[in-house]
Amino acid sequence: MLKAPLSDKALLTTGADYWSTHEVPGLGLPSIRVSDGPHGLRVQDDDNPDHLGLGRSLPATCFPPAVTLASSWDPDLIRSVGMALGREARSLGVDVVLGPGIEIKRSPLCGRNFEYYSEDPLLTGRLAAAMVEGLQSQGVGACIKHFACNSQETDRLRVSADVDERSLREIYLRAFELVIRDARPWAVMSAYNRINSVFASENRWLLTDVLREEWNYDGVVISDWGAVHDPVAAVAAGLDLRMPGQPGDPRVREALDNGSLGEAAVDRVAERLRLLASRTEESRQTKPVIDFDAHHQLTRRAAAESAVLLHDDGALLPIDPANVSLIAVIGELARTPRYQGAGSSAVNPTRVVSALDALQTRIGETTSISFAPGYALDPNEDATGLRENAVALAESSELVLLFLGLPASYEAEGRDRTTIELPPEQVRLVKSPRSTRASSSRSATDRP
Repeated sequence: MLKAPLSDKALLTTGADYWSTHEVPGLGLPSIRVSDGPHGLRVQDDDNPDHLGLGRSLPATCFPPAVTLASSWDPDLIRSVGMALGREARSLGVDVVLGPGIEIKRSPLCGRNFEYYSEDPLLTGRLAAAMVEGLQSQGVGACIKHFACNSQETDRLRVSADVDERSLREIYLRAFELVIRDARPWAVMSAYNRINSVFASENRWLLTDVLREEWNYDGVVISDWGAVHDPVAAVAAGLDLRMPGQPGDPRVREALDNGSLGEAAVDRVAERLRLLASRTEESRQTKPVIDFDAHHQLTRRAAAESAVLLHDDGALLPIDPANVSLIAVIGELARTPRYQGAGSSAVNPTRVVSALDALQTRIGETTSISFAPGYALDPNEDATGLRENAVALAESSELVLLFLGLPASYEAEGRDRTTIELPPEQVRLVKSPRSTRASSSRSATDRP
């Protein structure tokens, strides 16, 4: 049994604030800092935390999200992205990155699908393991999430995912098992939802029987932010760290005092946090200088290698500037790209290059490029005039590049989509009777 006051041990089960653990010198524990960041760091101001990504965080490279990287089928590429993300984490004093997200995509309507790799557990496990290896090679912990069955955003704080054990093990838990076996992540985040009526953060079968005893996991289990309803039941079930910090909540200390929670449970929490501190110790010694230009080039390569061309009618692509003198670029997403999802993973990027800018730089010297937004990203804005101008531009051009996709308001953490259709204004633009001569191409930058 560790020699420390019960008050200190109780504090270890919850964070010191929104992003950090408690420093307890008597137990050899430094403060450990975590940050959102499945595809880029979102380091926040401790005095003004912004869990939902509504404000601005410190600038960081925004790498392609998991939905894009998974289309590369390239673990080496993803490992390189993880290494770059780990370097940026170290430079900003982050010990643990809250990612990658490895939920199984049960439905295309899930509002957080952009953060997840695949509907296939094997592909998810292999690619997420590469991301974990890349991150942890830099001395920064990865926290795989959300354990488990958080495959919808609708009512995620209360819903129960009722799943039979075979489906749980073969589909929803399999990717977690693969990553833990192959990459040994230093942290796991429990989910908001219930599993078969028991909250994931308080589910002993999930956190102890399966994770600890069957899979021999030795790292820290962190709750999703605000996912713990009963902190005593959570610690007893195998949760280590309740986030965000609630140091004023007396329930764990009271349970230790009256014996309803054994001291051995909080001793295990202390040992796991000490292990995490030792694993991330080297990263706290030095802060590397980041070559953001190199990281931008890696982002560009990752996006290009993950792009999927569904059809190239008549070998239209790649465009040969020698064969076309007037190109119409139509679609607000060409000028205002959608390169990530909305919510807690939203990165304040150091650099963004739109498709329109790239085209003008690449071929604008020899070919005339004209632009029309065609539609508005705000669904409440009347786009009739925008559509008419775009159709007129298409009629006067040799080649039309049409950029379509979902605005941020259509897809975000905390809510699911209700349809897979494009926004109505974009559909009306495509179906405009005067635009039938326009050729179109989907850009790799028009959606995450």
